Amino acid sequence: MPASRRHHRALAVFVHGLGILAAVPALPTATSPRAEAAPAVVAPAPPAAAPTSPAPSASTSPAPGPTGVLAPAAAPGARKAPAAPGVAATGAVIPVTPAVPAPGMGATAAPGAPRPAPPVTVSVTAAGTPAPGYRIRVHNDATTPIETTVRQELPAGSSTTAVSAGGRATRVPGPNSTGEVTWQLRLPARSTTTLDTALAVTAPGRAVTAPACAFTGDGNRPYDCATATWQGAGVPAAEVEEATPAWRRPSILAATLVVLLMLSAAGAWAWRRARRRRAEPTGAVPTAAGVPPYAGGPDAPGGTGRPRPAAPGATGRRRRPPVWAIVGVAVVVLAAVVSTAVFTATRQVSAIDTAKQPTSGAWVGRSTTGTVGVPLRERAFEFTVYRVDCTNAPGSARRCQATVGVRNVTPEQQTWHGELQRAYLRGGNWVTADADATRLANLGRDVFAQPVAANSRLVLPLVFTMNGAQKPEQLELRSGVFSAGVRVDVP
Repeated sequence: MPASRRHHRALAVFVHGLGILAAVPALPTATSPRAEAAPAVVAPAPPAAAPTSPAPSASTSPAPGPTGVLAPAAAPGARKAPAAPGVAATGAVIPVTPAVPAPGMGATAAPGAPRPAPPVTVSVTAAGTPAPGYRIRVHNDATTPIETTVRQELPAGSSTTAVSAGGRATRVPGPNSTGEVTWQLRLPARSTTTLDTALAVTAPGRAVTAPACAFTGDGNRPYDCATATWQGAGVPAAEVEEATPAWRRPSILAATLVVLLMLSAAGAWAWRRARRRRAEPTGAVPTAAGVPPYAGGPDAPGGTGRPRPAAPGATGRRRRPPVWAIVGVAVVVLAAVVSTAVFTATRQVSAIDTAKQPTSGAWVGRSTTGTVGVPLRERAFEFTVYRVDCTNAPGSARRCQATVGVRNVTPEQQTWHGELQRAYLRGGNWVTADADATRLANLGRDVFAQPVAANSRLVLPLVFTMNGAQKPEQLELRSGVFSAGVRVDVP
């Protein structure tokens, strides 16, 4: 046998032996004779269950384990844990129900699922009276009485003239003095309570917005909020709008431009007609003195060649347009250019809103600005600031809690972040929402952790902490990084 074949056969035998050795541990292990001979130890049954429980049959009795101790019967529906290869399973299998949360862990709703409706709801309607008036309805949908605090914000420059029984009106001192009306109510189960307010404003004829919210008994956490705007009596447009100067009215500017163009066309036509009349011949062309009119012919020296003048004729003077025509056309063109430039510039300047902050062209949508109680919509959310309450925090800080309504106006769930919600101070400085204080105000719930469900609405408090005694002048709320957001003026 050649040497190469002997080597191949020896290598094949060696590999085959390694395969047999690798397969030996996977074979089932035989039970030792000592384990089979050891007596089984049965756990004693409870005394109360001994007389009634039937004796287990041989077919249903649990098999003894490798240690000789009978394993207790598994619960119905329980799944036995698989044992590792070559290792015998010991002990009992304890069933665990996944649907039951572990102790200390609360069940959370699915991400994007709408939250349950609050037990107390609020609706506000404006009264059709000559003076601003509102009707507030507070409904308790629970089966037990609820104590609540109802607050209605009063806009700047207004005062109360009539309040429902139990209401207490307060004013905040300052140049833009605002106020609120507070009711402490105990709502019966499945009942609706109606409250009425009437206001007097210093500037009649303007729209007045007065939102209202129902809070918990301590007045910190809102159940629900609503808002309404009272529209004053119709004022003639001539009194509301300032008289526009004549030179800024589009109709007058257009008519002036048309007249100037017509005058320019008439002047150009008259000038061309006069030029043609002057260019037409009026008779025989005069010849210069002492020069024969014709220098050719058979009698002329040089034969009967082509006739040519004996001397050059007098050159005609080039005619030019009159000065008045040139000046008139220039004036018309200049007036048209100036009128167009002035009209365009005034329209662009009047469209500039000096109250808006500079925005980036990369933002989606247009930024809107409003007051407390006015719904403002951006790309994905509709924000409504119902109330802003500022108090002194421990130390030198100042803490402002804003009651904000967030409505998702898109057919998909949307996320928002606390770092994008800002409070602007005087001078342009700003602070973001205080995450810890906001979570504390929401009873430990992170309102930014879960997305807002499609077509759903939330009413929640946002807390801003400022260093010093400054009060925010504006709140900026937005749904995303590239959203233009909304701005709310804080009185």
